[in-house]
Amino acid sequence: MHRKIIPDLIENERPKRDGRVCELPVESTAFEAAQQMADCNVAAIAVTDEDGKLKGIVTERDLTRRVMGARLDPRETKLSQIMTRDPDTLRPNDSALDALKKMHLGRYRHMPVVTDGGIVVAMVSIRHLYAAIQLDLEDDVQEYRSFVFDTGYGARQ
Repeated sequence: MHRKIIPDLIENERPKRDGRVCELPVESTAFEAAQQMADCNVAAIAVTDEDGKLKGIVTERDLTRRVMGARLDPRETKLSQIMTRDPDTLRPNDSALDALKKMHLGRYRHMPVVTDGGIVVAMVSIRHLYAAIQLDLEDDVQEYRSFVFDTGYGARQ
């Protein structure tokens, strides 16, 4: 898979709110996270500090297990209590294959994409990688068809 995270996988699909990737500050609540996930139609959000740098990630699974499953009040539970701190990340120039390997090894379904300065620019989901794999397979099939059936290849009559 030769496709890059940005622009090939997510360029036109980044879920945003007010022009930014869906994110919340660490002092936000689990309730606010659930609302933002619904607003952005995503299953994970970045948790950032006051400078916009990544501090953690909260997923739907975190909300169900660490809040609801623990019988915590989502309106009182801070993201700093339930987030995965300092998560593994991807860089915009990473390949889809790099992302797939990291996500498989870490058993992640979502990974933040950050700049060298730690600013979140996107969130990759396993869905993005499935789409990239499908496109690569379709490209391979087309290339093989061209090789086998085009007049420029193979035996000539």
